[in-house]
Amino acid sequence: MRPGAAARGGSSSRAFGPAGEGRALTSVAAGETYEGGQADGPPAPRLWHVTLSVSGAEAPLKDVRRALEQLAHDHPFLLTSRYANDHAEIRYWEEARDLHDAAAVALRLWGEHRQSAKLPPWEIVGLEVIDRDTYHQRIAEGHGPLPASPVGVHPF
Repeated sequence: MRPGAAARGGSSSRAFGPAGEGRALTSVAAGETYEGGQADGPPAPRLWHVTLSVSGAEAPLKDVRRALEQLAHDHPFLLTSRYANDHAEIRYWEEARDLHDAAAVALRLWGEHRQSAKLPPWEIVGLEVIDRDTYHQRIAEGHGPLPASPVGVHPF
């Protein structure tokens, strides 16, 4: 489970928006229903398709693969990873209230798990976060990334 994620119902951590105001990030358990959110409460979480791209100095392919497999094992929300000896791309679905929250979680992913999964010391060089409807619209129009098949860790 991701740090800050709760087994059921979610927990909060802090993120800061453009003006430095604090906003709670909420992780939610898979399988819960969010339809019919309360009008006076916070917005109901939505699904966001995240593509995180990282790159850096060359590393042995077997080490990169092992590290991405460990990350996927530790965090089963990962949908697919593609890798080479100097870059990788991770794709997954994130459940969050808004794009800001989904992007904040994505930007922490690589750094927070660098040691535990023995990830290469690469930097994040790209991030795309799109909502579920946009993802499906792109697929229907023949644009954007195809659905991950097979799911898992694969070379480019």
